[in-house]
Amino acid sequence: MQESRLFKLVYHLLDKGQATAPELAERFEVSVRTIYRDIDALSMAGIPIYAEAGRNGGIRLMHDFVLDHAVLSGEEKQEILAALQSINVTRNMGESHTLQKLSALFALPSENWLEVDFSRWGNQGFDKEKFEMLKSAVIHCRHVRIRYAGSDGSVGERTVQPYKLVYKSKAWYLKAFCTEKQDMRTFKLNRILELTLLEESFVRCSFPEEPADDEETYPLVRLRFPEEMAYRVYDEFDGDQIERLENGDLAVSARMPEGAWLVSFLLSFGTQVEILSPAHLRKEIARQAKKIVDKYKT
Repeated sequence: MQESRLFKLVYHLLDKGQATAPELAERFEVSVRTIYRDIDALSMAGIPIYAEAGRNGGIRLMHDFVLDHAVLSGEEKQEILAALQSINVTRNMGESHTLQKLSALFALPSENWLEVDFSRWGNQGFDKEKFEMLKSAVIHCRHVRIRYAGSDGSVGERTVQPYKLVYKSKAWYLKAFCTEKQDMRTFKLNRILELTLLEESFVRCSFPEEPADDEETYPLVRLRFPEEMAYRVYDEFDGDQIERLENGDLAVSARMPEGAWLVSFLLSFGTQVEILSPAHLRKEIARQAKKIVDKYKT
């Protein structure tokens, strides 16, 4: 216990610069006399710690303590702190302590440069809880029972072995081995309606890498949007796929996979998109639009 407190005392002084004995006693829940004994022990161990009396006095470490022995450049230290900051946004307290310690050792501020919120708008609870549970399951190799809404409209339960959490195209996914299908599957986190972390563990094996999409095999889709839809167009398409026309309209040329997803995606723009080509996609959108009109006629 004493050794742990001594390390924490050193880290605290590296981080804060100085502290009074009463402040340290309160922080570490010991007596002032114990703090002075700790200082003596550190001094005997070769740690350059000293106390200054007076109004502005306190307990300090000698300036640049430890830093002279560092083998990292200033840029490397900043990169390490930045990487830890990006890890810390997942709310892992262990990384938070590590960040504080290294920030103190490097004598560099840990800038709060990144914030990640895993919840959807209007959902402040379950999305974050879901992410934390799945992260724990991945790290500790625990089975998870999920209730999942499939792309075909079905809702069912299955037990999975979580391997990896992936963020792609504005959404989080879970890559896992499905025990029912006896195969690797990818699940969209938003479609996981319920989940339970099970006690049963599993032995991790290699997760097969999925082949990259060959976009050149997709048909070229040409679209036209009015100027007021610019916010949505730039949300959905890359800048090099967009051309601004003389009248302010936006022309988009992009290779996209055909199917129900594409039709649904284009219908989400309502009347604010015109499909220029291919012709069969124009006909399909018109057919679906007619079905919508017929539905609301009644």
